[in-house]
Amino acid sequence: MNEIKEYTEKIFEDIKHIDEFGNEYWLARELMTILGYRKWERFSNVINNAKTACENSRYNVSDHFLEVGKMINIGKGGKRKVDDYKLSRYACYLIAQNGDSRKKTIAFAQTYFAIQTRKQELSEKEYNELTEDEKRLYRRNQARKGNYNLNQTAINSGVKDLARFHNAGYKGLYNGETADDIFKRKSLRYREDILDNMGSEELADNIFRIAQTDAKLKRDKVDNEYTADSIHYEVGKEVRNSIKRLGGTMPEDLPTPNKSLKELEKENKKLKE
Repeated sequence: MNEIKEYTEKIFEDIKHIDEFGNEYWLARELMTILGYRKWERFSNVINNAKTACENSRYNVSDHFLEVGKMINIGKGGKRKVDDYKLSRYACYLIAQNGDSRKKTIAFAQTYFAIQTRKQELSEKEYNELTEDEKRLYRRNQARKGNYNLNQTAINSGVKDLARFHNAGYKGLYNGETADDIFKRKSLRYREDILDNMGSEELADNIFRIAQTDAKLKRDKVDNEYTADSIHYEVGKEVRNSIKRLGGTMPEDLPTPNKSLKELEKENKKLKE
């Protein structure tokens, strides 16, 4: 690997993924390359040391280091399983702390993940202690990040009309309703964002739709707009069916909050002035 000459947050953000719940993660084998390791055997030793540090800090190791081995082709029709991990931001921080400090990328990673870990992640306990409006703000930020990634994936999959693409997902999830239909049903004012006017449960439904569509477009290597739109619709519909099977409330039946997130943000800003 050629040594990386310029270190910015972008090198880590470019390999970040978002799961079906809107949570961010990094794949160990992708991080290994960025951190300048050529052999998995050496990098796995770093991971093991990081896992020990995680355990010593009394965190659940599996919450931060999730094993996701996969099969790869080795020629002549043969396959071989290789180890990999889904890593939380905290796991990446611990790996950087246990890496070879002589590597410039390790030193940069230590600073980057140390600063960002507490800024970006909430534990389950912390999330449960949030008010409903705070949960909405947190989920809205996750949906925003997820939609950014989904837009990039959709464009790479041949989508030219992003509005139609997103409407396909909404129609699947909301039993035929487009974004405009949702806007009208919620009686929103001109240019208000429908996602800013959803409760935490409805936002979570949409985060699941967004993440699963992103993953399927990549997994299926979609290369045309028609298929991309169809996939977004089917994923939305499948999320809806899952809610129904679990006895949940359909997203269109969930209450619209009294205040949009934009209003809440303005109020919070005034209080700080």
